[in-house]
Amino acid sequence: MVATETYTIEDPDGNTETVELPAGLPDMFTEQGEDSIAVVCDLIIQSFAQQSHAVVHHGEGDTPADLEERNDKMESLFEDRFGVSLSEAMGHNH
Repeated sequence: MVATETYTIEDPDGNTETVELPAGLPDMFTEQGEDSIAVVCDLIIQSFAQQSHAVVHHGEGDTPADLEERNDKMESLFEDRFGVSLSEAMGHNH
């Protein structure tokens, strides 16, 4: 049986949530010398960027301006973290 390891995320108000992952799974995606928490955070950034992009650019109907602004900021945060734009990473742009 595979053990799990717990990661804790804290929001700006001090609320916390934990998530369990199979032990060692984040380590499978680390680069040499990188901590597994960095991979967990990378995947959070990646997931929010992809989901935000999908809602804004591939959703049906008009997108409220505040969502577009949030998506723009998320794409900027993605690029700051990974050194490449989201459109480059995804292989398409709008």
